[in-house]
Amino acid sequence: MGLAKSWIVRDGQLVLNLEAAEEGGYVVTSPLDPEWITEAETVKEAIENARDAAEASRASRQK
Repeated sequence: MGLAKSWIVRDGQLVLNLEAAEEGGYVVTSPLDPEWITEAETVKEAIENARDAAEASRASRQK
């Protein structure tokens, strides 16, 4: 059993946890909001997906 590989990525607005997915790419979460859970193939895609998740979360809270 190997160790999980994970990284913390910051872009100035978001703080993301990226964990290597078994099937490739990353599982993306954020300590800023537990509702932000997504997947991505690249770090760039992880940031884009997290921004989308943040927008969707904000929109659902405004309803």
